[in-house]
Amino acid sequence: MKRVLITAGAGGIGRAMGDAFDAAGFEVWVTDVDAAALAECPKTWHCHQASAADEGAMAEVFAQIDSLDVLCANAGIAGPTAQVEDVALEDWRACVSVNLEGAFLAAKYASPMMKSAGQGVITLTSSTAGQFGYPNRAPYAAAKWAIIGLMKTLAMELGPHGIRANAICPGAVEGQRMEGVLEREAAAKGMTRDQVYAGYAAGTSMRSFVQASDIADMAVFLGSDQARMVSGQVIAVDGHTENPDPKV
Repeated sequence: MKRVLITAGAGGIGRAMGDAFDAAGFEVWVTDVDAAALAECPKTWHCHQASAADEGAMAEVFAQIDSLDVLCANAGIAGPTAQVEDVALEDWRACVSVNLEGAFLAAKYASPMMKSAGQGVITLTSSTAGQFGYPNRAPYAAAKWAIIGLMKTLAMELGPHGIRANAICPGAVEGQRMEGVLEREAAAKGMTRDQVYAGYAAGTSMRSFVQASDIADMAVFLGSDQARMVSGQVIAVDGHTENPDPKV
C-alpha cells in the first residue's frame, strides 16, 4: 500500500486531501496543530499533533515513517492583512515560517527516504498569491512565491533520483480560513464581506470559488503514476484567476 503524509491534514484542504488519498487506497499520515481536528480524523489514519514549522516535532514524525511515496506539504497560515508599512516583523516571520519553512522541513525529511526508494512525489501547496502580487498580504504572497522557487529547485535536485516535485496554486477556496480572509479584507477596504466575496468570484473566468475537493483531486493525480512525467510544474486550481486584487 502506498503511503502519503499531509501536513496540516486535519482540516480544510489538508483534510480533503486525506479523504481523497484514503479513497485512492493510500495509507494516510497527517500532522496538524489542531488536536480537536485530529481527533475527528478517521481512526485508520496515523495522526500526529505537530507544527510544520517545528523541526524537532517534524523530525519525530518522520522518524516513525520507514517509507513514503507522496508528501503533500500543505501547512500554511493567512498572515496579516495590512499595508506593508503596518506589518509587524513578528507577524511577517510567523507567516513565512509556517508557509515556507514548513514546506522546506517536510521536503528536507522526506527526500532521504524517497532517494533510498528511488521514487517519490513531493507536492507543495502554494497559492495564486504565488503567481501575482497581492495587495495588503505581503508576507503571504512573498512566502507563496518562494514556495515556487523551492519546488523548482526540488524538481531539479531530486529528479535524477526518480522523485517528482510540483506546486498546486489554489484560488479562493470555500471554507473557514477563507471566511477569515474575507472579513479582514472587508475591514481593511471599508467593504462588506459579501462585496469582497463577490469581487473574488468576479475575478475568475469561472466566476466561482474553488472547493477543497478540487485541490485534493489534483493532489491525488500528481501523486499517481498517471502523472509520472509531470514535474517542476506550477498548477493553478482556481477557476482561472484574472484579477489578483479583488474588487466589485
